[in-house]
Amino acid sequence: MLDLKNIDHSWTLFLDRDGVINHDKDNDYIRNWEEFCFYDTTLEALAILAKHFHRIVVTTNQKGVGKGLMTVDDLTDIHTNMISQIEASGGRIDKVYYCSDLSNDSVNRKPNPGMAFQAKEDYADIDLSKSLIVGNRISDMGFGRNAGINTVFVATTHPDTPFPDPLIDLRFPDLLAFANAIQG
Repeated sequence: MLDLKNIDHSWTLFLDRDGVINHDKDNDYIRNWEEFCFYDTTLEALAILAKHFHRIVVTTNQKGVGKGLMTVDDLTDIHTNMISQIEASGGRIDKVYYCSDLSNDSVNRKPNPGMAFQAKEDYADIDLSKSLIVGNRISDMGFGRNAGINTVFVATTHPDTPFPDPLIDLRFPDLLAFANAIQG
C-alpha cells in the first residue's frame, strides 16, 4: 500500500491531463488552447508538488489528433501554454507524453504502459517503483499497475468510481487535496 510519508525528492509523478489538471469535455476533446481551462486549484497544487517530486511528467491519451479533429500543432500549442502558466505559478512539468493512436491495443495508449516506458527511456533516473500516477479514470489506474507504479485516483469527473478498488492505491477529491496530503 502506498504510504505518502515514503515519498521523497527521488520520486516521479505521472499526471493525467484532462480531468486532473484541466476541466475535461464530456465525450469530446480539448481541441485548442482557447478550450483549455485549468481547475481553480491546479496551479497551486502543482507548485506544491514541484517541491516534492524529482520529475513531473504528463501522460495523456489524445485520440482527437488521431481522428483529425485537431493537429499535433494544436496539441503542442496547448501544452506550451499550459507549461508556461504552470511555471509562472511556481510549478513544473518536465515533459508531456501523448498517445494519438486510435487503436486501444497501442502500447502507448493507456491503460497500456508505453508512455511510462518512454519517460524511463528519456530520464534514466526514473525508478518506476518510486513513481505514481494521478488520474481520474480507471484506465489511468490500469496504466499505473501495468507500468509497476503506484496509483492515485482523483474523483473530479468520476466520483461514483468504487473505492476501494484493486487498481486504486489512494483516492482524493482533486489534485490539490492530494498535494496537501503530500505536504503533510
